[in-house]
Amino acid sequence: MDGAARTAPAGIDPAVAAGAAGLTVADLFAQRAKLDAGRIALEEGERTWTYAQLDARASRLANALAARGVGRGDRVAILSENRAEYIELLLACARLACIAACQNWRMADGELRHCLGLVEPALIVASPRFAQTAAGLAAELPGAPEVLELGAPYEAALAAESEQPPAARPHPEDGLVILYTSGTTGLPKGALISQRAEVARAMVAASDLPTTPEDGFVAWAPLFHMASTDTSLATLMNGGKVIVMDGYEPDALAEVVAKERIGRLTLMPGMIGGFIEAMKRQGKPAAGVKYCGVMADLVPREQLVEITTLLDAPYLNTFGATETGSTPASRGRIPVGQAPARLDKSQNSWCLVKLVDEEDREVPDGEPGEMCVRGPTLFSGYWNNPETNAKDFRGGWFHMGDVFTRNPDGTLSFVDRRKYLIKSGGENIYPAEIERVLLAFPGVVDAIVVRREDAKWGEVPVAFVVRRDESVTEEALVEACRGEIARYKIPKAVRFVEDAELPRSVTGKIKRQDLEARLKQERA
Repeated sequence: MDGAARTAPAGIDPAVAAGAAGLTVADLFAQRAKLDAGRIALEEGERTWTYAQLDARASRLANALAARGVGRGDRVAILSENRAEYIELLLACARLACIAACQNWRMADGELRHCLGLVEPALIVASPRFAQTAAGLAAELPGAPEVLELGAPYEAALAAESEQPPAARPHPEDGLVILYTSGTTGLPKGALISQRAEVARAMVAASDLPTTPEDGFVAWAPLFHMASTDTSLATLMNGGKVIVMDGYEPDALAEVVAKERIGRLTLMPGMIGGFIEAMKRQGKPAAGVKYCGVMADLVPREQLVEITTLLDAPYLNTFGATETGSTPASRGRIPVGQAPARLDKSQNSWCLVKLVDEEDREVPDGEPGEMCVRGPTLFSGYWNNPETNAKDFRGGWFHMGDVFTRNPDGTLSFVDRRKYLIKSGGENIYPAEIERVLLAFPGVVDAIVVRREDAKWGEVPVAFVVRRDESVTEEALVEACRGEIARYKIPKAVRFVEDAELPRSVTGKIKRQDLEARLKQERA
Protein backbone atom coordinates (compact mmCIF):
# COMPACT_ATOMS: atom_id res chain seq x y z
CA MET A 1 0.00 0.00 0.00
CA ASP A 2 1.51 3.33 -1.00
CA GLY A 3 1.66 6.45 1.17
CA ALA A 4 -1.28 8.19 -0.49
CA ALA A 5 -3.55 5.22 0.08
CA ARG A 6 -2.54 5.02 3.74
CA THR A 7 -3.18 8.69 4.45
CA ALA A 8 -6.51 9.16 2.66
CA PRO A 9 -9.58 6.97 3.36
CA ALA A 10 -11.38 5.89 0.18
CA GLY A 11 -13.56 8.64 -1.28
CA ILE A 12 -12.04 11.54 0.69
CA ASP A 13 -9.83 14.03 -1.10
CA PRO A 14 -6.90 14.93 1.23
CA ALA A 15 -6.93 18.50 -0.10
CA VAL A 16 -10.58 18.89 0.93
CA ALA A 17 -9.86 17.52 4.39
CA ALA A 18 -6.83 19.79 4.76
CA GLY A 19 -8.88 22.81 3.71
CA ALA A 20 -11.53 22.10 6.33
CA ALA A 21 -8.88 21.50 9.01
CA GLY A 22 -6.83 24.63 8.29
CA LEU A 23 -6.83 27.61 10.65
CA THR A 24 -5.34 31.04 10.06
CA VAL A 25 -4.78 34.13 12.17
CA ALA A 26 -7.24 35.91 9.88
CA ASP A 27 -9.95 33.31 10.54
CA LEU A 28 -9.52 33.28 14.30
CA PHE A 29 -9.40 37.05 14.72
CA ALA A 30 -12.48 37.51 12.49
CA GLN A 31 -14.37 35.00 14.61
CA ARG A 32 -13.27 36.73 17.81
CA ALA A 33 -14.47 40.06 16.40
CA LYS A 34 -17.94 38.57 15.95
CA LEU A 35 -18.08 36.87 19.34
CA ASP A 36 -16.62 39.77 21.35
CA ALA A 37 -17.44 42.80 19.20
CA GLY A 38 -17.77 45.19 22.14
CA ARG A 39 -14.78 43.98 24.14
CA ILE A 40 -11.67 46.19 24.18
CA ALA A 41 -9.06 44.64 21.92
CA LEU A 42 -6.38 47.30 21.74
CA GLU A 43 -5.25 50.18 23.92
CA GLU A 44 -2.59 52.83 23.43
CA GLY A 45 -2.49 55.65 25.95
CA GLU A 46 -5.97 57.13 26.20
CA ARG A 47 -7.14 55.52 22.94
CA THR A 48 -8.98 52.20 22.80
CA TRP A 49 -10.46 50.04 20.04
CA THR A 50 -13.08 47.37 20.44
CA TYR A 51 -12.76 44.12 18.56
CA ALA A 52 -15.38 45.34 16.09
CA GLN A 53 -13.50 48.62 15.53
CA LEU A 54 -10.14 46.91 15.14
CA ASP A 55 -11.68 44.38 12.74
CA ALA A 56 -13.12 47.17 10.61
CA ARG A 57 -9.83 49.11 10.51
CA ALA A 58 -7.86 45.97 9.63
CA SER A 59 -10.22 45.33 6.70
CA ARG A 60 -9.94 48.93 5.52
CA LEU A 61 -6.16 48.68 5.67
CA ALA A 62 -6.14 45.36 3.82
CA ASN A 63 -8.21 46.95 1.05
CA ALA A 64 -5.90 49.97 1.00
CA LEU A 65 -2.91 47.66 0.57
CA ALA A 66 -4.68 45.79 -2.23
CA ALA A 67 -5.47 49.12 -3.94
CA ARG A 68 -1.73 49.77 -4.00
CA GLY A 69 -1.07 46.49 -5.75
CA VAL A 70 -0.13 44.39 -2.72
CA GLY A 71 -1.21 40.77 -3.06
CA ARG A 72 -0.62 37.29 -1.72
CA GLY A 73 2.98 36.76 -0.68
CA ASP A 74 4.06 40.37 -1.25
CA ARG A 75 6.04 42.03 1.50
CA VAL A 76 4.96 45.18 3.31
CA ALA A 77 7.87 46.57 5.31
CA ILE A 78 7.10 48.50 8.48
CA LEU A 79 9.55 50.88 10.10
CA SER A 80 7.91 52.18 13.24
CA GLU A 81 8.05 52.29 16.99
CA ASN A 82 5.32 50.38 18.81
CA ARG A 83 1.95 51.88 17.85
CA ALA A 84 -1.60 50.62 17.55
CA GLU A 85 -1.27 50.83 13.74
CA TYR A 86 1.46 48.19 13.91
CA ILE A 87 -1.09 45.68 15.21
CA GLU A 88 -3.54 46.79 12.51
CA LEU A 89 -0.94 46.05 9.86
CA LEU A 90 -0.29 42.54 11.20
CA LEU A 91 -4.02 41.79 11.06
CA ALA A 92 -4.43 43.36 7.61
CA CYS A 93 -1.55 41.27 6.24
CA ALA A 94 -3.14 38.16 7.73
CA ARG A 95 -6.38 39.04 5.97
CA LEU A 96 -4.74 39.79 2.61
CA ALA A 97 -2.26 36.85 2.76
CA CYS A 98 0.70 39.21 2.41
CA ILE A 99 3.72 39.48 4.73
CA ALA A 100 4.69 42.16 7.24
CA ALA A 101 8.48 42.58 7.20
CA CYS A 102 9.15 44.09 10.62
CA GLN A 103 12.20 46.36 10.55
CA ASN A 104 14.45 46.96 13.54
CA TRP A 105 14.52 50.76 13.74
CA ARG A 106 17.58 50.62 16.00
CA MET A 107 19.72 49.41 13.12
CA ALA A 108 22.05 51.65 11.19
CA ASP A 109 20.99 52.69 7.69
CA GLY A 110 23.35 50.17 6.11
CA GLU A 111 21.76 47.33 8.04
CA LEU A 112 18.26 48.53 7.21
CA ARG A 113 19.27 48.78 3.57
CA HIS A 114 20.28 45.11 3.69
CA CYS A 115 17.05 44.05 5.44
CA LEU A 116 14.81 45.92 3.01
CA GLY A 117 16.79 44.79 -0.01
CA LEU A 118 16.50 41.21 1.18
CA VAL A 119 12.67 41.20 1.10
CA GLU A 120 12.10 43.75 -1.72
CA PRO A 121 8.90 45.25 -0.27
CA ALA A 122 6.00 46.31 -2.44
CA LEU A 123 5.21 49.05 0.08
CA ILE A 124 6.82 50.59 3.17
CA VAL A 125 4.73 51.76 6.12
CA ALA A 126 6.60 54.19 8.35
CA SER A 127 5.84 56.30 11.39
CA PRO A 128 6.60 60.05 11.25
CA ARG A 129 9.64 59.37 13.44
CA PHE A 130 11.21 57.22 10.70
CA ALA A 131 9.48 58.49 7.55
CA GLN A 132 12.52 60.40 6.27
CA THR A 133 14.77 57.36 6.74
CA ALA A 134 12.21 55.15 5.01
CA ALA A 135 11.90 57.52 2.06
CA GLY A 136 15.64 57.65 1.56
CA LEU A 137 15.99 53.88 1.65
CA ALA A 138 12.93 53.33 -0.56
CA ALA A 139 14.50 55.43 -3.31
CA GLU A 140 17.41 52.96 -3.43
CA LEU A 141 15.24 49.83 -3.69
CA PRO A 142 14.08 48.15 -6.93
CA GLY A 143 10.89 49.84 -8.07
CA ALA A 144 11.27 52.60 -5.43
CA PRO A 145 8.26 51.42 -3.38
CA GLU A 146 5.78 53.94 -2.01
CA VAL A 147 6.11 54.98 1.64
CA LEU A 148 2.79 55.23 3.46
CA GLU A 149 3.27 57.45 6.49
CA LEU A 150 1.30 56.80 9.65
CA GLY A 151 -0.87 59.72 10.67
CA ALA A 152 -2.94 61.76 8.23
CA PRO A 153 -1.85 59.93 5.02
CA TYR A 154 -2.53 56.56 6.63
CA GLU A 155 -5.94 57.61 7.96
CA ALA A 156 -6.90 59.02 4.56
CA ALA A 157 -5.99 55.72 2.93
CA LEU A 158 -8.21 53.81 5.36
CA ALA A 159 -11.11 56.26 5.02
CA ALA A 160 -11.16 55.70 1.25
CA GLU A 161 -11.75 51.94 1.60
CA SER A 162 -14.56 49.57 2.57
CA GLU A 163 -14.87 47.75 5.89
CA GLN A 164 -15.73 44.58 4.01
CA PRO A 165 -12.89 42.03 4.19
CA PRO A 166 -10.98 41.51 0.93
CA ALA A 167 -11.81 38.50 -1.18
CA ALA A 168 -8.44 36.84 -0.52
CA ARG A 169 -8.67 33.48 1.20
CA PRO A 170 -5.52 33.01 3.34
CA HIS A 171 -3.90 29.58 3.66
CA PRO A 172 -2.27 28.35 6.89
CA GLU A 173 1.12 28.17 5.16
CA ASP A 174 0.93 31.74 3.89
CA GLY A 175 3.70 33.80 5.43
CA LEU A 176 2.54 36.43 7.91
CA VAL A 177 5.61 38.12 9.37
CA ILE A 178 9.32 38.33 8.72
CA LEU A 179 11.35 38.92 11.88
CA TYR A 180 15.07 39.50 11.60
CA THR A 181 17.67 37.48 13.51
CA SER A 182 21.42 37.80 13.75
CA GLY A 183 23.43 35.98 11.10
CA THR A 184 26.80 34.26 11.14
CA THR A 185 28.03 36.71 8.48
CA GLY A 186 27.13 39.69 10.65
CA LEU A 187 24.12 40.62 8.49
CA PRO A 188 20.59 39.87 9.72
CA LYS A 189 18.55 36.96 8.37
CA GLY A 190 14.81 37.24 7.74
CA ALA A 191 12.84 34.50 9.50
CA LEU A 192 9.51 33.88 7.73
CA ILE A 193 6.75 32.91 10.15
CA SER A 194 3.51 31.54 8.68
CA GLN A 195 -0.07 31.90 9.85
CA ARG A 196 0.08 28.20 10.78
CA ALA A 197 3.06 28.81 13.03
CA GLU A 198 1.44 31.79 14.78
CA VAL A 199 -1.75 29.80 15.43
CA ALA A 200 0.33 26.88 16.75
CA ARG A 201 2.33 29.20 19.00
CA ALA A 202 -0.90 30.57 20.44
CA MET A 203 -2.17 27.05 21.07
CA VAL A 204 1.08 26.02 22.76
CA ALA A 205 0.84 29.07 25.01
CA ALA A 206 -2.77 28.20 25.84
CA SER A 207 -1.64 24.71 26.81
CA ASP A 208 1.50 25.46 28.81
CA LEU A 209 0.76 29.00 30.05
CA PRO A 210 -3.04 29.20 30.09
CA THR A 211 -4.70 32.61 30.21
CA THR A 212 -8.28 33.85 29.81
CA PRO A 213 -9.76 36.75 27.82
CA GLU A 214 -9.57 38.73 31.08
CA ASP A 215 -5.76 38.55 31.01
CA GLY A 216 -4.19 41.28 28.92
CA PHE A 217 -0.74 41.65 27.41
CA VAL A 218 1.55 44.68 27.50
CA ALA A 219 3.42 45.03 24.20
CA TRP A 220 6.27 47.26 25.33
CA ALA A 221 9.08 45.18 23.82
CA PRO A 222 9.57 46.05 20.13
CA LEU A 223 6.97 44.62 17.80
CA PHE A 224 9.79 43.70 15.44
CA HIS A 225 10.63 40.99 18.01
CA MET A 226 8.76 37.74 18.74
CA ALA A 227 8.39 38.67 22.43
CA SER A 228 5.65 41.13 21.47
CA THR A 229 4.49 39.90 18.05
CA ASP A 230 3.70 36.30 19.02
CA THR A 231 1.96 37.17 22.27
CA SER A 232 0.00 40.10 20.81
CA LEU A 233 -1.46 37.85 18.10
CA ALA A 234 -2.14 35.05 20.59
CA THR A 235 -3.91 37.47 22.93
CA LEU A 236 -6.13 38.81 20.15
CA MET A 237 -7.02 35.32 18.94
CA ASN A 238 -8.01 34.52 22.54
CA GLY A 239 -10.17 37.60 23.13
CA GLY A 240 -7.81 39.50 25.44
CA LYS A 241 -6.62 43.11 25.40
CA VAL A 242 -3.27 44.21 23.99
CA ILE A 243 -1.84 47.34 25.57
CA VAL A 244 0.72 48.97 23.28
CA MET A 245 3.57 50.98 24.80
CA ASP A 246 6.37 52.81 23.01
CA GLY A 247 9.26 50.94 24.58
CA TYR A 248 10.41 50.22 28.11
CA GLU A 249 9.43 52.91 30.61
CA PRO A 250 9.55 51.31 34.07
CA ASP A 251 7.24 53.83 35.78
CA ALA A 252 4.64 53.65 32.99
CA LEU A 253 4.83 49.86 32.98
CA ALA A 254 4.42 49.75 36.76
CA GLU A 255 1.27 51.89 36.44
CA VAL A 256 -0.23 49.48 33.91
CA VAL A 257 0.62 46.45 36.06
CA ALA A 258 -1.07 48.09 39.05
CA LYS A 259 -4.39 48.54 37.24
CA GLU A 260 -4.58 45.76 34.63
CA ARG A 261 -4.71 42.00 34.89
CA ILE A 262 -1.79 40.65 32.87
CA GLY A 263 -1.34 37.14 31.57
CA ARG A 264 2.32 37.17 30.63
CA LEU A 265 4.47 40.14 31.67
CA THR A 266 7.58 40.49 29.54
CA LEU A 267 10.60 41.41 31.65
CA MET A 268 14.06 41.30 30.08
CA PRO A 269 17.33 40.65 31.92
CA GLY A 270 19.00 43.94 32.74
CA MET A 271 15.64 45.73 33.03
CA ILE A 272 14.15 43.94 36.04
CA GLY A 273 15.93 46.04 38.66
CA GLY A 274 14.52 49.28 37.27
CA PHE A 275 11.02 47.84 37.18
CA ILE A 276 11.29 46.66 40.80
CA GLU A 277 12.34 50.16 41.85
CA ALA A 278 9.44 51.71 39.90
CA MET A 279 6.89 49.45 41.57
CA LYS A 280 8.34 50.27 44.99
CA ARG A 281 8.18 54.01 44.26
CA GLN A 282 4.59 53.64 43.16
CA GLY A 283 3.68 51.66 46.24
CA LYS A 284 0.80 49.77 44.61
CA PRO A 285 0.54 45.98 44.27
CA ALA A 286 0.07 44.28 40.92
CA ALA A 287 -3.56 43.89 39.90
CA GLY A 288 -2.79 40.33 38.89
CA VAL A 289 0.08 38.83 36.91
CA LYS A 290 0.03 35.14 35.98
CA TYR A 291 3.59 34.76 34.65
CA CYS A 292 6.58 37.05 34.34
CA GLY A 293 9.99 37.22 32.74
CA VAL A 294 12.11 35.62 30.06
CA MET A 295 15.64 34.19 29.96
CA ALA A 296 15.86 33.14 33.60
CA ASP A 297 19.41 31.87 33.03
CA LEU A 298 20.62 35.45 32.61
CA VAL A 299 18.94 36.83 35.75
CA PRO A 300 20.72 36.94 39.14
CA ARG A 301 19.08 34.54 41.60
CA GLU A 302 18.34 37.23 44.17
CA GLN A 303 16.45 39.18 41.51
CA LEU A 304 14.33 36.12 40.71
CA VAL A 305 13.31 35.99 44.36
CA GLU A 306 12.51 39.69 44.54
CA ILE A 307 10.49 40.05 41.33
CA THR A 308 8.39 36.92 41.83
CA THR A 309 7.62 37.95 45.40
CA LEU A 310 6.73 41.49 44.38
CA LEU A 311 4.39 40.33 41.59
CA ASP A 312 3.23 37.16 43.33
CA ALA A 313 3.81 35.41 40.02
CA PRO A 314 6.17 32.63 38.91
CA TYR A 315 9.09 33.44 36.63
CA LEU A 316 9.13 31.66 33.30
CA ASN A 317 12.01 29.23 32.96
CA THR A 318 11.65 28.66 29.24
CA PHE A 319 13.72 28.36 26.11
CA GLY A 320 12.73 29.24 22.56
CA ALA A 321 13.75 31.31 19.56
CA THR A 322 12.32 33.47 16.80
CA GLU A 323 12.43 30.41 14.57
CA THR A 324 10.57 28.14 17.00
CA GLY A 325 8.45 30.35 19.23
CA SER A 326 8.42 29.45 22.93
CA THR A 327 8.75 25.81 21.93
CA PRO A 328 10.79 23.63 22.58
CA ALA A 329 10.81 24.25 26.33
CA SER A 330 7.89 26.42 27.46
CA ARG A 331 6.56 24.58 30.51
CA GLY A 332 9.06 25.53 33.21
CA ARG A 333 8.22 27.99 35.98
CA ILE A 334 10.23 29.19 38.96
CA PRO A 335 7.90 29.37 42.00
CA VAL A 336 7.37 32.61 43.87
CA GLY A 337 10.19 33.48 46.24
CA GLN A 338 12.54 30.72 45.16
CA ALA A 339 16.13 30.88 43.92
CA PRO A 340 16.73 27.49 42.28
CA ALA A 341 20.24 26.11 42.16
CA ARG A 342 19.50 24.70 38.71
CA LEU A 343 17.44 26.06 35.85
CA ASP A 344 16.64 22.89 33.95
CA LYS A 345 13.97 23.28 31.25
CA SER A 346 10.78 21.26 30.83
CA GLN A 347 10.11 20.18 27.26
CA ASN A 348 6.92 21.38 25.65
CA SER A 349 4.35 18.65 24.97
CA TRP A 350 3.65 19.68 21.38
CA CYS A 351 7.01 19.18 19.71
CA LEU A 352 9.77 16.62 19.28
CA VAL A 353 13.30 17.31 20.53
CA LYS A 354 16.55 15.45 20.04
CA LEU A 355 20.15 16.33 20.89
CA VAL A 356 22.88 15.52 18.38
CA ASP A 357 26.66 15.67 18.12
CA GLU A 358 28.67 17.29 15.33
CA GLU A 359 27.94 14.29 13.10
CA ASP A 360 24.18 14.63 13.72
CA ARG A 361 24.16 11.44 15.79
CA GLU A 362 21.82 11.49 18.78
CA VAL A 363 23.78 11.76 22.03
CA PRO A 364 23.04 9.78 25.21
CA ASP A 365 21.55 11.42 28.31
CA GLY A 366 24.07 13.56 30.13
CA GLU A 367 26.12 14.35 27.03
CA PRO A 368 25.97 17.83 25.44
CA GLY A 369 24.35 17.98 22.04
CA GLU A 370 22.82 20.50 19.66
CA MET A 371 19.06 20.80 20.09
CA CYS A 372 16.97 19.81 17.06
CA VAL A 373 13.24 20.47 16.93
CA ARG A 374 10.26 19.27 14.94
CA GLY A 375 6.75 20.68 15.40
CA PRO A 376 3.99 23.01 14.13
CA THR A 377 5.38 26.19 15.70
CA LEU A 378 8.44 26.18 13.43
CA PHE A 379 9.02 29.03 11.03
CA SER A 380 9.09 28.48 7.26
CA GLY A 381 12.78 29.23 6.73
CA TYR A 382 15.03 32.23 6.20
CA TRP A 383 13.92 34.52 3.40
CA ASN A 384 16.01 34.14 0.25
CA ASN A 385 18.69 32.12 2.05
CA PRO A 386 18.68 28.60 0.55
CA GLU A 387 22.14 27.64 1.82
CA THR A 388 21.30 28.34 5.45
CA ASN A 389 17.89 26.68 5.09
CA ALA A 390 19.47 23.53 3.69
CA LYS A 391 21.95 23.43 6.55
CA ASP A 392 19.57 24.22 9.40
CA PHE A 393 16.67 22.03 8.21
CA ARG A 394 18.78 19.01 7.32
CA GLY A 395 17.43 15.55 8.07
CA GLY A 396 13.86 16.72 8.59
CA TRP A 397 14.69 18.63 11.79
CA PHE A 398 15.42 22.27 12.55
CA HIS A 399 18.91 22.53 14.06
CA MET A 400 18.89 25.39 16.58
CA GLY A 401 22.60 25.79 17.25
CA ASP A 402 22.01 25.64 21.01
CA VAL A 403 23.69 23.00 23.17
CA PHE A 404 21.78 21.14 25.90
CA THR A 405 22.09 17.98 27.95
CA ARG A 406 19.12 15.75 28.80
CA ASN A 407 18.85 14.75 32.43
CA PRO A 408 17.61 11.37 33.78
CA ASP A 409 14.24 12.95 34.65
CA GLY A 410 13.78 14.17 31.06
CA THR A 411 14.48 17.83 31.75
CA LEU A 412 16.93 19.76 29.60
CA SER A 413 19.94 21.72 30.89
CA PHE A 414 21.13 24.63 28.76
CA VAL A 415 24.87 24.60 28.12
CA ASP A 416 25.42 27.37 25.57
CA ARG A 417 25.34 28.33 21.94
CA ARG A 418 27.32 25.80 19.93
CA LYS A 419 28.74 28.60 17.81
CA TYR A 420 30.26 30.46 20.77
CA LEU A 421 33.00 28.40 22.35
CA ILE A 422 36.14 29.22 24.27
CA LYS A 423 38.78 26.74 23.18
CA SER A 424 41.41 26.63 25.88
CA GLY A 425 44.27 24.16 25.66
CA GLY A 426 42.20 21.79 23.53
CA GLU A 427 39.20 21.94 25.88
CA ASN A 428 35.84 23.46 24.95
CA ILE A 429 34.43 25.90 27.47
CA TYR A 430 30.81 27.07 27.32
CA PRO A 431 30.52 30.54 28.94
CA ALA A 432 27.13 29.79 30.50
CA GLU A 433 28.76 27.19 32.76
CA ILE A 434 30.83 29.95 34.38
CA GLU A 435 28.11 32.61 34.28
CA ARG A 436 25.70 30.47 36.30
CA VAL A 437 28.22 30.29 39.14
CA LEU A 438 28.89 34.03 39.06
CA LEU A 439 25.20 34.98 38.91
CA ALA A 440 24.50 32.82 41.97
CA PHE A 441 27.09 34.73 44.05
CA PRO A 442 25.50 37.22 46.53
CA GLY A 443 25.90 40.78 45.40
CA VAL A 444 26.42 39.99 41.71
CA VAL A 445 23.91 41.90 39.59
CA ASP A 446 25.02 40.61 36.19
CA ALA A 447 27.85 38.64 34.62
CA ILE A 448 29.07 37.72 31.15
CA VAL A 449 32.06 35.60 30.13
CA VAL A 450 33.96 36.09 26.88
CA ARG A 451 37.11 34.71 25.32
CA ARG A 452 40.48 36.41 25.29
CA GLU A 453 43.44 35.40 23.19
CA ASP A 454 46.21 33.74 25.19
CA ALA A 455 49.74 32.91 24.08
CA LYS A 456 49.84 29.66 26.04
CA TRP A 457 46.32 28.28 25.93
CA GLY A 458 45.01 29.86 22.72
CA GLU A 459 41.96 31.32 24.46
CA VAL A 460 41.00 31.85 28.11
CA PRO A 461 37.77 33.00 29.76
CA VAL A 462 37.43 36.53 31.14
CA ALA A 463 34.42 37.67 33.16
CA PHE A 464 32.74 41.08 33.13
CA VAL A 465 30.76 41.51 36.35
CA VAL A 466 28.32 44.13 37.63
CA ARG A 467 28.38 44.10 41.44
CA ARG A 468 26.16 45.67 44.05
CA ASP A 469 29.10 46.94 46.13
CA GLU A 470 32.83 46.58 46.52
CA SER A 471 32.53 43.71 49.00
CA VAL A 472 32.36 41.46 45.91
CA THR A 473 35.99 40.94 44.95
CA GLU A 474 37.78 39.16 42.15
CA GLU A 475 39.34 36.77 44.66
CA ALA A 476 35.94 35.87 46.12
CA LEU A 477 34.44 35.16 42.71
CA VAL A 478 37.38 33.02 41.62
CA GLU A 479 37.15 31.09 44.87
CA ALA A 480 33.41 30.57 44.32
CA CYS A 481 34.21 28.92 40.99
CA ARG A 482 36.57 26.41 42.58
CA GLY A 483 34.75 23.15 43.04
CA GLU A 484 31.81 24.31 40.99
CA ILE A 485 33.48 24.13 37.58
CA ALA A 486 36.62 22.53 36.19
CA ARG A 487 39.85 24.36 36.93
CA TYR A 488 40.48 25.28 33.30
CA LYS A 489 37.08 27.01 33.18
CA ILE A 490 37.82 29.43 36.02
CA PRO A 491 38.05 33.02 34.70
CA LYS A 492 41.60 34.21 34.24
CA ALA A 493 40.46 37.76 35.00
CA VAL A 494 37.39 39.51 36.36
CA ARG A 495 36.55 43.03 35.16
CA PHE A 496 34.08 44.99 37.26
CA VAL A 497 31.89 47.32 35.22
CA GLU A 498 28.72 49.37 35.60
CA ASP A 499 25.53 47.95 34.14
CA ALA A 500 25.34 50.77 31.60
CA GLU A 501 28.74 49.71 30.23
CA LEU A 502 27.43 46.31 29.13
CA PRO A 503 26.47 46.47 25.43
CA ARG A 504 23.02 44.92 24.99
CA SER A 505 20.85 43.93 22.08
CA VAL A 506 17.18 44.97 21.89
CA THR A 507 16.20 41.73 23.67
CA GLY A 508 18.52 42.39 26.58
CA LYS A 509 21.25 39.96 25.57
CA ILE A 510 24.78 41.15 26.17
CA LYS A 511 26.89 41.39 23.01
CA ARG A 512 29.93 39.22 23.66
CA GLN A 513 31.72 40.38 20.53
CA ASP A 514 31.74 44.00 21.75
CA LEU A 515 33.35 42.96 25.02
CA GLU A 516 35.89 40.84 23.14
CA ALA A 517 36.79 43.89 21.06
CA ARG A 518 37.29 45.87 24.26
CA LEU A 519 39.74 43.28 25.55
CA LYS A 520 41.68 43.36 22.29
CA GLN A 521 41.92 47.14 22.40
CA GLU A 522 43.26 47.02 25.94
CA ARG A 523 45.99 44.57 24.92
CA ALA A 524 46.95 46.40 21.72
